[in-house]
Amino acid sequence: MARILVTEKIADGGLQRLRDAGHVVDVRLGLSPDELIEVVPGAAALIIRSATQVTRAVLEAGVDLVVVGRAGIGLDNVDVEAATERGVMVVNAPQSNVLTTAEHTMAMLLAQARNIPQAHAALVDGRWERAKWEGVELSDKTLGVVGLGRIGKLVAQRAHAFGMRLVAYDPFVDAERARQIGVEMMSLDRLVEVSDFITLHVTKTPDTIGLIDKDLLARAKPGLRIVNVSRGGIIDEEALAEAIRIGHVGGAALDVFTVEPTTESPLFDLPSVVVTPHLGASTREAQDKAGDTIAEQVGLALGGEFVPFAVNVSAAEATETVRHFLPLAERLGEIFTALSEGLPRVLEIEYAGQIADSDTRILTLSVLKGVFGAVNDEPVSYVNAPRIAAERGVEVRDTSTATAHDYVNLISITGGDHGIGGTLVGLRGEPRIVVLDGHTIDLPPARHMLVVRNDDRPGMIAFVSGVLSDAGVNIDDMHLGRSERGEAALQVIATDRSVPADVQDAIRAGDGIVSVHGIG
Repeated sequence: MARILVTEKIADGGLQRLRDAGHVVDVRLGLSPDELIEVVPGAAALIIRSATQVTRAVLEAGVDLVVVGRAGIGLDNVDVEAATERGVMVVNAPQSNVLTTAEHTMAMLLAQARNIPQAHAALVDGRWERAKWEGVELSDKTLGVVGLGRIGKLVAQRAHAFGMRLVAYDPFVDAERARQIGVEMMSLDRLVEVSDFITLHVTKTPDTIGLIDKDLLARAKPGLRIVNVSRGGIIDEEALAEAIRIGHVGGAALDVFTVEPTTESPLFDLPSVVVTPHLGASTREAQDKAGDTIAEQVGLALGGEFVPFAVNVSAAEATETVRHFLPLAERLGEIFTALSEGLPRVLEIEYAGQIADSDTRILTLSVLKGVFGAVNDEPVSYVNAPRIAAERGVEVRDTSTATAHDYVNLISITGGDHGIGGTLVGLRGEPRIVVLDGHTIDLPPARHMLVVRNDDRPGMIAFVSGVLSDAGVNIDDMHLGRSERGEAALQVIATDRSVPADVQDAIRAGDGIVSVHGIG
């Protein structure tokens, strides 16, 4: 099995799951950048948290890497672009610390409103400063939520219970949907003008770095208090410190900083600022969830299976309906390549029936995994399949149609002189090959198969069966494909093992045999 390099503390339960699956889990904590480059060769997976920097140099050194797993949400410490170029899947655990982070946001919001850390420090230092640390109520105040994603919505729900008025800025959220949860959408400029408090819940991107800057703070409602439990760098810390010093901004509560770890900041000397050392995801429950989730995602990636939380796969999201078709799509691609004995210049994939209503991009990636898996000198994944197609000069065209004449759903692959189609049948969704090179068949896509084209005349089935019998190859299943003219000129046979090349040659030598293709 695979070697998995772990460079930061991960919950033991997740790591044990990987060991139980037969993988070698190599835990190396506290590596320097140079040491990481030295030990990453030979690792198929790299599991990290927020401290390890997965740079282009690390990815270039990790020639065997299949997947990088981040036990958490943020990925600003991973060069995702370089990983994608090298066909390395990047996965995270986006739901593991959602609740924990929302709760920490509320804790910081309350601490800022009621000056809890400052009052505590004074009291344990021997000073009873009841008048000095007078706070404000949250009730009837306006909370501006910047980023109304999963965490932002949880914060909004909890703030609503405190009697706060809720406004939000998020260019990707529909105003009507926000209104349904009691949130009014508005521009960022307007939000800072009307809010008594704002909380940040955005990812760190070139567009969000320095989002809260000097100019925006100057527009803010006097006395505004800011809470950031998202990512460091979203706030210009120097500008925020100055706005607090002059009294325009009432205070801040920060869990994240531009540079981490850090013990120095212009904000640390300000009495109206509350800080914590990136504790947003630091609960036992969140760490257990992150460890379990990332172990599951890494295991799926190493097995070449669909990975729900792959961030650099163009179609990482898939409905439950679509996921059922993933193994079939990949197997159809494998069989197509075996039949074609080469790659077509144009590969056409069609999705017909009810499945056409779904996002089928992940199915196209599955087809490409199957098509190129047997002819490529590097492992084919959901990440690098499109690149491999482009490098090999194969144009991929996928189309969808709601009309499927004979089946509820049908996946068809055509290219050159060959074509194959498959579907799922019955309540259990069992896979079937139903079309092969224009012939109608009905056969499960077995591990080992033999496709024989022959003249439509008596004795052909007996001849093929006899050669297989003499060679000790057992026939598990068989179907005769009929063309539109009704000719039974195709035999599709499932065998108990791979049919040796010399046995295939013996069948080819038979009178009336047109072609023989072994699959698997």
